Amino acid sequence: MTGVLVLAGTPIGDVSDAPPRLLTELATADVIAAEDTRRLRRLTQALGVTPAGRVVSYFEGNEVGRTPELVEALLGGARVLLVTDAGMPSVSDPGYRLVAAAVAADVKVTAVPGPSAVLTALALSGLPVDRFTFEGFLPRKTGDRARQLASIAAEPRTMVFFEAPHRIAEALAAMAGAFGADRPAAVCRELTKTYEEVRRGPLGELAAWAAEGVKGEITVVVAGAPPAAPQELTPAELARLVAVREEAGERRKEAIAAVAAELSVPKREVFDAVVAAKNADRGEAGAKP
Repeated sequence: MTGVLVLAGTPIGDVSDAPPRLLTELATADVIAAEDTRRLRRLTQALGVTPAGRVVSYFEGNEVGRTPELVEALLGGARVLLVTDAGMPSVSDPGYRLVAAAVAADVKVTAVPGPSAVLTALALSGLPVDRFTFEGFLPRKTGDRARQLASIAAEPRTMVFFEAPHRIAEALAAMAGAFGADRPAAVCRELTKTYEEVRRGPLGELAAWAAEGVKGEITVVVAGAPPAAPQELTPAELARLVAVREEAGERRKEAIAAVAAELSVPKREVFDAVVAAKNADRGEAGAKP
């Protein structure tokens, strides 16, 4: 029988947030793959757990080479526990390659849900959380970062970012430039730790605050783009949009309905615009010698 891959969430700050199942898995797993074995040792000591299984490192630098080894252990029947330094594996942390390889090998994958900086920051931000997107870390190079922010400037969902303390000031300034200085946001620092801080405000103000220096683990939550103002098109422009659809094969009635729905204007307004355009065309044709 094949083994089981267990993805376990670890505390993002307060050790007492560790789920009870995590202690059981740490004590009984055949293999523990840890992003940082030294941090794992500190965690197990704080939790009063002694791992019975083999502990190996599994981080960005050795993911590619170590994944086949772990899959081989899984195929041999081992219970492999994957943990990262904080939060859930695979979320801006090692894990995706191993999960994909385990799934491809038809190995069962399960999880021990635990703390998440993404969800914690969202809940504390005071911003809409019914729909959101996780953007991870922004590119380090100025040009790459600017291009990525420009590509999501119109994103309507709340956005969540991770950022390093030494880059947070320039990252917030870049966000203010791409999204607008008035876009609401929240900077969540040291979540669940002694010096936890959530600072809310417009991006411009947050960028100015961060310029003085910020320390700790940081998660940034930014409001989505506000709905675009409805377009105010002239009758001639409305008639042109209908004509484009007619040329593409739509019947006039269907084209009028589609344009009205797309622009949130009354169908009668679009119909009158089409009629006016046809009358204008006839008038021009009649005026020619």
